[in-house]
Amino acid sequence: MKVDLGDLNAFVVVARARSFREGARLSGSSASSLSDAVRRLEERLGVRLLNRTTRSVVPTEAGEGLLERLAPVLTEMEAALDVVNGFRSRPAGVLRLNVPISASRLVLPRIVPPFLAAYPDIHLEVITEDSFVDVIAAGCDAGIRYDERLEQDMIAVPIGPRVQRHATAASPAYLERHGRPEHPRDLLRHACLRGRFASGAMTLWEFERDGEVVTVEPTGPLIVRAGGGTDLAVDAAIAGTGIVHLFEDWLRPHLDSGVLVPVLEPWWQPFPGPFLYYPGRRFVPAPLRAFIDFIKAPETAP
Repeated sequence: MKVDLGDLNAFVVVARARSFREGARLSGSSASSLSDAVRRLEERLGVRLLNRTTRSVVPTEAGEGLLERLAPVLTEMEAALDVVNGFRSRPAGVLRLNVPISASRLVLPRIVPPFLAAYPDIHLEVITEDSFVDVIAAGCDAGIRYDERLEQDMIAVPIGPRVQRHATAASPAYLERHGRPEHPRDLLRHACLRGRFASGAMTLWEFERDGEVVTVEPTGPLIVRAGGGTDLAVDAAIAGTGIVHLFEDWLRPHLDSGVLVPVLEPWWQPFPGPFLYYPGRRFVPAPLRAFIDFIKAPETAP
């Protein structure tokens, strides 16, 4: 039975994404072209592969069986074809990265422009997402995460600053009205601007000094989505609404300008920097290999 490989690939993309629209976003195609491809495949095979509703797309039993056997084959085919890319004078293709918002703001700006200048035939797509996802299921080549959120079967390469700190700050006006906390537990009596993860868990504020670690769960007038709502929390802190606690590099411009001032600075806790991670497999796509080599180069290392 002769089946178009493009139709097979379209089925895999949609089945993984559980959505024609999301599959189109991840693959750079249109939802209508993916729908046409899946319909052609179903007609050729004589069996329904996807159950479609207005809210979701779910593989049928036949679809699940095909996806299980087909996905590894297509992945290996893509990797095998990508070997040819290695013989080009310059690597080419699409590189998709799944990264937290903090990395897109604090790590990638100093890496992406020179990387794209060095590899003009590579097109980079950065998908920002603070919830932990399977990068392969999401249609990405690699991701950026911190050590505690890395899967054990992934290859991890350091990227960006190797040591970062969480910083705490408030506006001069707020501290003049409410006083300055001298110990992390004093924050329990202050208005704190907090974040909530996509999972629903609240961010905890952790401090460390001379081997003593203190974790507090303060309260306050504002809760934002961690990552996406962080700038709102920073703006509220600048306006004098309360105390903010997040990456030092995120707050650094406001600390340097004086609109925010450090709070509990001797307690600011350092932590290891992020990693680029990707699946351990025989073939690494040429755009990803170029990116890995670029961030490993001494001139781009922190």
